[in-house]
Amino acid sequence: MPNNNNIYPTNIRAWGTVAVLMAAYVLSFIDRQILNLLVGPIRRDLMISDTQMSLLMGLSFALFYTVCGIPLGRLADTRSRRGLIAFGILFWSAATAACGLARLYWHFLICRIGVGVGEAALSPAAYSLIADSFPTERRATAISLYSMGVYLGSGFAFLFGGLVIKLASAQGDILLPLLGEVRPWQLIFLALGAAGLLFSLLLLAIKEPARQGVGAGITVPLSEVGRYILANKRTVLCHNFGFAGLAFASYGSAAWIPTFFIRTYGWDAGQVGVVYGGIVATFGCLGIVFGGKLADWMLRRGRSDAHMRVGLYAAIGAVLFVLAFPLMESAHWAAILLTPAVFFLSMPFGVAPAAIQEIMPNSMRGQASAVYLFVITLIGLGIGPTAVAIITDYVFGDDMSLRYSLMIVTSIAVMSSVVLLSMGLKPYRDSVARLELWAIRAT
Repeated sequence: MPNNNNIYPTNIRAWGTVAVLMAAYVLSFIDRQILNLLVGPIRRDLMISDTQMSLLMGLSFALFYTVCGIPLGRLADTRSRRGLIAFGILFWSAATAACGLARLYWHFLICRIGVGVGEAALSPAAYSLIADSFPTERRATAISLYSMGVYLGSGFAFLFGGLVIKLASAQGDILLPLLGEVRPWQLIFLALGAAGLLFSLLLLAIKEPARQGVGAGITVPLSEVGRYILANKRTVLCHNFGFAGLAFASYGSAAWIPTFFIRTYGWDAGQVGVVYGGIVATFGCLGIVFGGKLADWMLRRGRSDAHMRVGLYAAIGAVLFVLAFPLMESAHWAAILLTPAVFFLSMPFGVAPAAIQEIMPNSMRGQASAVYLFVITLIGLGIGPTAVAIITDYVFGDDMSLRYSLMIVTSIAVMSSVVLLSMGLKPYRDSVARLELWAIRAT
C-alpha cells in the first residue's frame, strides 16, 4: 500500500531503514547476550564468582551505556543519525573482539565497558530515524519490528552460541595466526567482533529521512529539554520506572536462565542454547510485534494511552508465569511455562520507546529516548543480573538455589511494574494533550 503522506519516505525506503536498523540491533544483542551462555568457562578461566560474573553481564556494560547514551542522544537530535550509528557499530565491534583477547578479569571488565559505550549510540538515533519515517498510527509497529532485534539477537546468541560452543569445545583450544592459542569462548568474541566491522558497511544503505513534527530541525537548549521533561514528570517517572521493572525482570532472568537449566536440570550449554534460544527468538519476536500491533490498533480507536496500556497488560500477564517456571520439578515444564513469560515480558519493548515519540517534540526525542534507555538499562541490565547473583551468593549461599533467586527477583519486579504503569495512564494522556497544545503555541 503506498504511503499516503508525502512528507514521509516511501514504504520501501522506510521499511528498508527498519530492516537495516533491526539487523544492527540483532548484532548488538548477540554481542551483549552471548556472555550469558559462557558463564561456566569464563568463571573457570578467570577464577571469579557469580557476583563478579554478573558485573561483566550487567553493571560494567550498563553503567557506561547509560551515561554515554544521554550526550549521544543529544547528538542524534542535532547530527547525522546514520553516521552516529556507524561509529557506534565500529566501536562496540572492536571492543567485542577485544573481549576475546582478555586474560584477566579487569581486562574483560574494560572491554565490556567499551561494548556499552559503542552500543549507546544505536537506539536513540534509531528511534529518531524510525519516527521520522512513519506517521503516528504506524510508529509502534515499526519501532516494535526494530526492537525485535532484542529477541532475535538474544535467541541467536543462545541458539548458535550453544552449537558453536559444543563444536568448539570438542576440539579444545584453537591456535590462531598472530594471536596464538585461544579458548573456544575467546574465539566466539573474536568472530563476533570481525562480523560487526563488516556489518557497518550496511549503514550506507540508509538515507536520512527529513525530520518531521513539532520542533523538527531546531536545536533547543538543554535547559528547555529539562523544563519540558519536568512538566511531564509524572508521566516520565511512571513510564520509565514502570517499564524498567519489566526490564529488570527480563534482563535479570535472561542472564541466569541458561545457568539455571544447567545447574538445576543438568543440561549442557548446547541443549540450553537450542531450547532457550528457540523460545526467545520465536516468542520474544511474537510478543514484541503483537504489542506494537495492539498499541496501533488501540490508538486508531481513540486510546491515546495505548502504549502505556499495552505495557500494563503485559505486566499483568507475566506475573503468574515468572512465579511458576523456576519452581518446576522438570526441565520440560520449566521450558513450557517460560514460553508465555518470554512472550509477555517482550510485549512492551516496542511500545515503550514509541510512547516517548508521542509525548516529546521532535527536537527532544533522541534526548528523551536516551533518558528512558538510561533508566531501563541501569535498572534492568545494570542491577537485574547482579540482584539475582547477590541473592544466590549472600542470601542462600548455595549455587543450587538459583531457581529461588530468579523467582524472587522477577516476580517482585513485575508486580512493581503493574503498580507504576497503572498509575501512569492518566498522566500519559495529559502529556499527549500537552504536546498538542505545545505544537499550537509553537506555530
